[in-house]
Parts: sequence; C-alpha cells; structure tokens
Amino acid sequence: MTVKIRLARAGAKKRPYYKIVVANADSPRDGKFLEKVGVYNPMLAKEDENRVVLIQDRIKHWVSVGAQPTDRVEKFLEKAKLIKTKSPVKRVVKKVSVKKQSQDSAINETSKTVETKQNKVSEESKKS
Repeated sequence: MTVKIRLARAGAKKRPYYKIVVANADSPRDGKFLEKVGVYNPMLAKEDENRVVLIQDRIKHWVSVGAQPTDRVEKFLEKAKLIKTKSPVKRVVKKVSVKKQSQDSAINETSKTVETKQNKVSEESKKS
C-alpha cells in the first residue's frame, strides 16, 4: 500500500486551513491519516513564518521509508530543503488541438449561419 504526504483541509467555509498529513493513498482527503507532520495556513501572508510549519524529523523519516509527497507538499519540502529538487518537469496538456478544433468548428458554424441569413435575405428580396 502506498503512503502519501498530502494536505487535509480543515477550517470554516472560505477560511481554509490545511494539515500536512501522512496517509494511505486510498484514504479520502479529509479522512483517516497515519500522522500529522505539519500545517499550512494560506490565509497568512507569504512572508509569515507560520504560513507553513513542518515537523522536519518526522518528514525525513517518512520520506526515507518511501512516502511520496503530492505536488504542493513537494514544493513546501523543497523550499524547506528537506528533499532535493527534481528536474523541472513541465506538464503539457494537449489543449491546443482541442482549442483549434473548437475554433474551426465555431468558424464553420458562423459561416453556415451567415450563409443561411444571406440566403433568406436574397429570397425575401426576390419575392418583393
């Protein structure tokens, strides 16, 4: 069973507060976890030292036994120099082709609409 270091949401509506927890990958986001290893409060200023608080020795232990941090937690750990930075991998989503197809279909639809309107106008002018 894989173990992840991830965020669990807490706090009231529109007032997020996250616990950084070690949990089984199968458990739900706010569900059962193995250990709480830190907190993250996005409501604080970025310069505030209490924005991200980590229990470093426990995080080192969990990483050493194979726990995988999620993307956001990985950024926190890299900033705290608890793990080495990986080579930056850009996640490319192939939305360009989808956009192009939708743009082409939109152009075709508008051109058809314009043609039908022109045909109606020309038919009406022939009747008069």
